[in-house]
Amino acid sequence: MHIQVFETKVETGKAAARKAAELLKGAIAEKGRAAFIAATGASQFEFLEALTGDPTIDWSKTTMFHLDEYVGLPESHPASFRRYLKERLIDKVHPGEVYLIQGDAENPEAECERLNQIISRYDIDVAFVGIGENGHLAFNDPPADFETEKPYIIVELDEKCRRQQLGEGWFATLEDVPHRAISMSIKQIMKSQAIICTVPDSRKAQAVKDCLEGEISPWHPASILRKHPNTFVYLDKYSSALLEDKNG
Repeated sequence: MHIQVFETKVETGKAAARKAAELLKGAIAEKGRAAFIAATGASQFEFLEALTGDPTIDWSKTTMFHLDEYVGLPESHPASFRRYLKERLIDKVHPGEVYLIQGDAENPEAECERLNQIISRYDIDVAFVGIGENGHLAFNDPPADFETEKPYIIVELDEKCRRQQLGEGWFATLEDVPHRAISMSIKQIMKSQAIICTVPDSRKAQAVKDCLEGEISPWHPASILRKHPNTFVYLDKYSSALLEDKNG
């Protein structure tokens, strides 16, 4: 695991975007195409702004997969991650192929199976992820399933996760936050050739410490990233404040 700490969230996002661009362009140069996984949430704002502003990436040669989405939420809802990705990534750079999670599909289990069949045909070059306030990776809340081989699964969202979504302003009340989501599984994320984890803000400091310096455990889901040989973690001075070793 490679950890870098920057003063501000803007610097953090720009540094993560530079590495992401390097990995995408490297895969395109080597194989003709690059497949990537896109995350959402407030932690990705600066990263995606910097990445989509890079004119050197041939996005037409990329394939995008979606990390997670709420069950039952229409794309028109302000908290929809499909809407988020269209506004902050897809409509800006137009990846060659895009596979989004239809969270409001009539049958969520069938939607998982549809996505599982598609992603099984691809080798993922890089996953863009964050760490939740409860340590979650994608929407795999603690205790996360480290064992399932299914690429996409239906998960229950715990209260801390739901309160984070409320606190970030995506919903008006806690009751409005869905209880379930379709999430990429831990094992599928870990199959990526490289992982870029961008985590700014002081509200993430305890989760960052638990996941980067505590026990590798389903109770700290993002701790599993320490087992991936090609994980790059980008923190700001606030999210890294509780770390004993900031030069991982």
